[in-house]
Amino acid sequence: MAERSFVLDDACLQSVFGEYDVNIKKVAKTFNVDYVIRDEKLVLSGDEASVVRASRCIEDMEGLIHSGKVLNEQSVNYIIGLASSENDSKLSNLDNNVICYNIQGKPIAAKTFGQQAYVDAIDKKMIVFGIGPAGTGKTYLAMAKAITAFKRNEVNRIILTRPAIEAGEKLGFLPGDLQSKVDPYLRPLYDALHEIMGAEQFQKNMEKGLIEVAPLAYMRGRTLDNSFIVLDEAQNTTPAQMKMFLTRIGFGSKAIITGDRSQKDLPSGTKSGLDHALRVLKNIDDIGVCTLTSKDVVRHPLVQKIVEAYENYDKHEKRSSQHKKLKES
Repeated sequence: MAERSFVLDDACLQSVFGEYDVNIKKVAKTFNVDYVIRDEKLVLSGDEASVVRASRCIEDMEGLIHSGKVLNEQSVNYIIGLASSENDSKLSNLDNNVICYNIQGKPIAAKTFGQQAYVDAIDKKMIVFGIGPAGTGKTYLAMAKAITAFKRNEVNRIILTRPAIEAGEKLGFLPGDLQSKVDPYLRPLYDALHEIMGAEQFQKNMEKGLIEVAPLAYMRGRTLDNSFIVLDEAQNTTPAQMKMFLTRIGFGSKAIITGDRSQKDLPSGTKSGLDHALRVLKNIDDIGVCTLTSKDVVRHPLVQKIVEAYENYDKHEKRSSQHKKLKES
């Protein structure tokens, strides 16, 4: 039986325990350790390996609190995940460089090591592919970097685009002009811009032509110089569309391509331009590829569980299909 004790101030102890002791109970249950307050110390006990991992969680949580960061359900889950892994990374050691502030004054920064690698790749590479499931911040962080580059006069304009493809629903003949017809497809990009930049500032820059939100088809025949370009939902491009987009990029520009390879809305039998591009361009050093996982989901923790459940189901289905083919052969 091993023991480890921690001397924590009242504020830190309250955060580590969490409301109704939810945080400390989650750590104790995950690593099968006991906890008690003894002589104003938090004491963990259990087998040595379990106490070591649980102690890493407490140390990381304490470091996060002292650095002024928020200890919430998502960060606690991530800390437990790090402690369960073989590496020695700690969330409190994550680079806390703020990319920018949203319209409410809240800082936007990487919240996981996967996100930090993605942000670093955007800084270093001219073209970056951000691949991962919903909720990992692929598009939001790319937009934050785009707005930051624009405000610093590193680029002259921001261009945001995505393929206008129906996500399993027939929208019919929408009323209005061409822009009105494509706006529903681009709504997520507008929402992110409004949250980071503010609706009024966004509208002013739109009217000046400094920010452009358009369907991918609008990119054909253009050369995009001195621009920060974000292609969202890239899994719904065809290989021809992806090639067209990548060959639009001009001098002084940076392009971020985001997509979730598990959520394609292409017609059955159509090859994804994102999958194709990752195979074709894999040996080009100046192109970065960052793969985010369910561990990088920063939405409600339930979203992370949903993503993991689908991933596990898909793996099971794939194994079953392979087993069936082997039996048939």
